[in-house]
Amino acid sequence: MVKVESTLCSQEIVEKKTDLSEAARIHYLTPENTEFALTEGKLLSVRVDGELYPVVYLHCSFPHSNKRMFISVRTSENQEVGMVKSLDEFPVDIVRLLDEQIHMRYFAPIITKVINIHEEFGYSYWEAETTAGHLQFTVRRGGGNVKMVSSVKVLITDLDGNRFLIEDVNQLSEKEYRMVEMSL
Repeated sequence: MVKVESTLCSQEIVEKKTDLSEAARIHYLTPENTEFALTEGKLLSVRVDGELYPVVYLHCSFPHSNKRMFISVRTSENQEVGMVKSLDEFPVDIVRLLDEQIHMRYFAPIITKVINIHEEFGYSYWEAETTAGHLQFTVRRGGGNVKMVSSVKVLITDLDGNRFLIEDVNQLSEKEYRMVEMSL
């Protein structure tokens, strides 16, 4: 009797391993099996191996260090259609289209000067010069809304979900650095 249970357990383990390996399998998208297009509403669609996905979104695996490699293509239900290993594999016109979609998804003005940050009641109020002009925005304290995404890069997410970047904290003045440091 014990032997049978042990056999069932190992059979279950084999089945689970098969399920996990199946789930972990990545379907790579290439110019040979994939056709990207822009819909009338300016959304991205894709046809993979003949199957049409009318609306898809791009998710970069490394959005702060390399937006050109390992790009997950997902449906609006967040199901992965496949993975683009590198944009460089695709023709120039498709690369332009995908670059535009990535830029829209990961748009984040770069903070060029921190003018003021003051805190009150669990919020920090930022005033800064950015690549999108002079901005004021509010950030909820805690919860990872101001975080280091590399050894020098800071990502700030405001109350509305807008993202801002400080490309290199070492380029800030001492006063700016101290203000940002208090928010980390």
